[in-house]
Amino acid sequence: MNVQSIIGAKGTDVATIGQTATLSAAVRALGERRIGALVVSGDGQAIEGIISERDIVRAAATGGAGSLDASVGSVMSIDVVTCTAGDGVDRLMSLMTERRIRHLPVVDAQGHLAGIVSIGDVVKARLTELEQENQQLTQYISGH
Repeated sequence: MNVQSIIGAKGTDVATIGQTATLSAAVRALGERRIGALVVSGDGQAIEGIISERDIVRAAATGGAGSLDASVGSVMSIDVVTCTAGDGVDRLMSLMTERRIRHLPVVDAQGHLAGIVSIGDVVKARLTELEQENQQLTQYISGH
């Protein structure tokens, strides 16, 4: 299974936010959409950064409640790890584990934002793979 099959099932919609938005606005967007990260992009295509719940919590831990008035651009991660539609689930698991991240923006051949994959998506895809393998082995062993 690869990224294309994951985003084919879940869709290519990606929640984005601008660098000048406040952390308070980011918190609102995360809560309303029930997601854990927003891609920072002014045009919905170029990836300028990513901001996650963890980034906001770290900002609040150091700056207190007043930090919610800070800009997304001041807190976002700029070293964004991405993947492509052809990447397999094993590569995604490896990237997420090594980099300790839970969201991977998907980019097309031109480097434009084409979707996003979360750790939940990867786990679901891997479970589907394992279930299919299990069914095939069961059928093979039982002679069907």
